[in-house]
Amino acid sequence: MTAPFRDPAHRVSRRAIAMWLAEAVFGYVLMVGAALLVASWFGGDEVSWLPGWLTANLGWLPVALGAVLAPFVVLEPFRRYAVHRWELRDDVVFARSGWINREWVFVPVSRIQTVDKKQGWLERLLGLGTLEIKTASYAGSSSIKGLEYAVAARLAEELAHRAHELRDDAT
Repeated sequence: MTAPFRDPAHRVSRRAIAMWLAEAVFGYVLMVGAALLVASWFGGDEVSWLPGWLTANLGWLPVALGAVLAPFVVLEPFRRYAVHRWELRDDVVFARSGWINREWVFVPVSRIQTVDKKQGWLERLLGLGTLEIKTASYAGSSSIKGLEYAVAARLAEELAHRAHELRDDAT
């Protein structure tokens, strides 16, 4: 089995951008909301374990956090879409993912034990799915997120069929 170190042929669905954007906005709201809660709870009060300058300026915490995180919220979904790719060859599935760190996953079809397709509520709303491939490897399972659900279902069926054929040939 030789796996190429090139871009896998297929992109995930463009609707994955909306999914990742919704997830990023949700995380942004939670973090800025938590910072706002902390600022309102401790702001202006003298707290013995916090320096006085910090409690006096704690109201700026949500503003600063919001300003620092906003570019990531906007850029992350597009960067992930540009990076996430997958491909199925005769004997290997390979995928690339990540938006800060890149991860290449090569799964030999002959090592596949189970193939699952799944949908979270947001994926279901957008018509997307995740393909999860489980092997006996120490690394556990690999997944390809952001696929159109029909593509994930077809790919799961194809992988299960190929893995079954290869396992029958090996015995």
